Amino acid sequence: MTESEMGILMSSDEKKENQESSIVVPIDDMDTVKADSPNTVDELAMELATIKQSAKKIAIIGSRNLPITHQQMIETLATALVMQGNTIITSGGSSGTNAAAIRGAMKANPEKLSVILPQTIGQQPSDVQDQLIGVPNIIEHSDRAMMTLADASRVCNREIIDECNQLICFLSHTSKTLYNAVKYAEEGHKVITVFYLD
Repeated sequence: MTESEMGILMSSDEKKENQESSIVVPIDDMDTVKADSPNTVDELAMELATIKQSAKKIAIIGSRNLPITHQQMIETLATALVMQGNTIITSGGSSGTNAAAIRGAMKANPEKLSVILPQTIGQQPSDVQDQLIGVPNIIEHSDRAMMTLADASRVCNREIIDECNQLICFLSHTSKTLYNAVKYAEEGHKVITVFYLD
């Protein structure tokens, strides 16, 4: 057998191996993009653009039951975010996450703080009313005055998320209302940072 004949045999053997190891996928079985499916490339581009923005609207919401050390960290975070030119959006609260976010933003620049209440100032406990003194941007909802606080808070969280570019949430795994708020933010393709406390 000559070298050229061996080369022909080897190349046909190689072809046979390649054919055995390759997988043929019928065109009918290939994934197709449906007309109504979301454009993930556009969503990713929007999220990257949000991250790169120099000044963002950042919502900070979370649990009321926080140790003082966690509250101090949230307060420091809110102060730092406002000093970078961001606007903080939160809800009222006499203790916990929202209260710490309010204190931190107020230290840096009260004009960069927006507080959206689930109901009216008059329906808030007196300590929350005291904390809101001097906050220039408060949105009240007298239309929710007859709702339970739990229902009004759920609607309020959605409103806060609708207003923001980014959500920072402090919650435990048992916080159903906050967990649902995070899911809502995911559906709205917000940039999300979640801190679980348990």
